[in-house]
Amino acid sequence: MNKLQTVAICMMFGLPLAMFSAHAVELRSGFGGPEDFGDLSQLPNDDSSSSQLNLPFAINFFGSSYSNFFVNNNGNITFKSQLPQFTPSPFPVTNQPTIAPFWADVDTSSQPGGGAVYVASPNADTFVVTWHNVGYYAGNNDKVNDFQLTLQNRADTGAGNFDIEFRYNQLQWTTGDASGGSGGQGGVPAQAGYDAGDGSNFFVLPGSFSAAVLDLANTSNVSAATPGLWTMAIRNGGTSDGSSAGSPLLPVIVDDTGAYQFGFDIVLDQRIFIDPIVAVGYDYEVSSGPNIVTALFPVVAGDTDGYDIYSLAGVPLGSVAPGGLFDFGSEGVDGFRLLGIDIAAGLDPADTTAFITGLTFGGEGQVSMSMTPITVDTGTGEVPEPSSLALMIAVLGVASVAAGRARQS
Repeated sequence: MNKLQTVAICMMFGLPLAMFSAHAVELRSGFGGPEDFGDLSQLPNDDSSSSQLNLPFAINFFGSSYSNFFVNNNGNITFKSQLPQFTPSPFPVTNQPTIAPFWADVDTSSQPGGGAVYVASPNADTFVVTWHNVGYYAGNNDKVNDFQLTLQNRADTGAGNFDIEFRYNQLQWTTGDASGGSGGQGGVPAQAGYDAGDGSNFFVLPGSFSAAVLDLANTSNVSAATPGLWTMAIRNGGTSDGSSAGSPLLPVIVDDTGAYQFGFDIVLDQRIFIDPIVAVGYDYEVSSGPNIVTALFPVVAGDTDGYDIYSLAGVPLGSVAPGGLFDFGSEGVDGFRLLGIDIAAGLDPADTTAFITGLTFGGEGQVSMSMTPITVDTGTGEVPEPSSLALMIAVLGVASVAAGRARQS
């Protein structure tokens, strides 16, 4: 008998993505101050930092609790000390806990036009740092970057838990002149991500240390409808590691074609949570690794009539009630399609625990699998049968790479 491996999939559902238009994500604003992004964190400068600032809530960042931080001009915040370094060092950087939406040689000293760095705390559960239209060293503002970092208190999921959000409205340059760049390009380009400062726990966004870092403004790990938006969940003193529904593995990237691809190791009896976004259905497909043997689906408020299960070729396999287990047989399947998620349920696409599905596999080891969201024109509110899907659905494609954190042993 095959050894079974359990993996749980945390899905976010909402209105069909076809109803959204893809555009650069807007920065959070409405905080007052000269540009409505809050107060200046520091005067115009090159390589300087703010004084030590208070967090509105304490965070547990990989086992260390922090209630203060520094805003560094060069596109990051740190928790132990100021960081004047302008050329990014590859994570991990020992003893310097850092969250960096765009670590590069920002220069705001050229005024007017050099941009500025702002900080705001709109409520007790949120703080926001904005690098608004900032130029690059030495005093260049022919190209400017406009990006933002938000930390959100998630104590509702556990003490010290929080979410990291990066928003990129515009990225035009990658490198300062002193980092080997010319005209804002070349040399040692920017790095984006976070680092616990412990030598092992860190996450680097795609494109870092290359010209492709500019693509962060055009891609997302949330939705194809939100280019420039990247989110990461820190739970139980660690990265979002798939250990619970409150800390799902996020896809590393969702590009303009829109689907999600994951790769992870499965260990017997381990449960892993990953988090893509779908509308009215989705396809599971295993490209390598053991077959899916069973799938356990959740109960969704406002959607009580259950789901229909098909092969990826559109052959009906059966139906399952909300909260029910669907058994694919001892041999399992390398993929299946689920349809029947009611649009009327209106699940929030920003809710990372809206739809949790438990999968068991007929083996163990490395699994590579994709999930392709299915969206429809909802003018009639009807979901087509699989035979007509090709004519009616907007299927979002496949993105790259896997797993919500990078680790180095």
